[in-house]
Amino acid sequence: MKNVLLIFSVLCCLQTSFAQEKSAFQDGEWFKFEMSYSGMLKAGNATLSVDETILEGKPVFHVTGKGWTTGAIKWIFKVKDRYESYFDKQTGVPYKFIRKIDEGGHTKNIEIAFDHNKREALVENKKYKTIKTVVTEPNVQDMVSAFYYLRNNYDTDDIKVGEVIELDMFFDEENFGFKLKFLGRETIETEFGKIKTLKFRPYVMAGRVFKEQESLTLWVSADENKIPLKIKADLAVGSLRADLIEFKGLKHFFPIQFD
Repeated sequence: MKNVLLIFSVLCCLQTSFAQEKSAFQDGEWFKFEMSYSGMLKAGNATLSVDETILEGKPVFHVTGKGWTTGAIKWIFKVKDRYESYFDKQTGVPYKFIRKIDEGGHTKNIEIAFDHNKREALVENKKYKTIKTVVTEPNVQDMVSAFYYLRNNYDTDDIKVGEVIELDMFFDEENFGFKLKFLGRETIETEFGKIKTLKFRPYVMAGRVFKEQESLTLWVSADENKIPLKIKADLAVGSLRADLIEFKGLKHFFPIQFD
């Protein structure tokens, strides 16, 4: 279960040329997800929270993602992860990213400062006490800010099945191109009732964790909030599922079908 929270990471990894007039989220938004392994065993929980703050004189959104194993799993393989992103309230570009994880004793403590004018990322590895500068792509996103950027800037009204969204991202010490394919619209059963959703396929790296490149499926609410509702993954061993079980602080009305 070393990579339980990797699915949560991908959840957060959701520039397109379209713009949305209304912001999809606000200060105080909070999500809680429950994770299960192979459809039976509860594996852990994850939360995402949004706060407004000031970073070096700039108004930003501060998003914190936490993940941890629960129940019997935590006695076999304990996971405690924390991700943070500080990104501009207007443009959505990230200024600071923090990744602090402990997965069965495998630890990382990385802090990244983005300079978009110089197109550089200053990467501080606090575990090994190293600092390096890496050249980045223009307006690059981190793995958390990307999801919120797309919620605000991707117009899904005229999206077509098979359309692929591409995004420049920076993770740990390197740049990579993230792709997300639209699979269609679907109404799904959730903890809250039936909800109309947009179904996506994030492309991942096949190998040790995921069975193949198209192992991941994501459902996002088809409304102005565009909130993540469910994610399923076929792993190299078994499968993993994450479901939204609690939320608060949504900016817009959340349509639910109760019949």
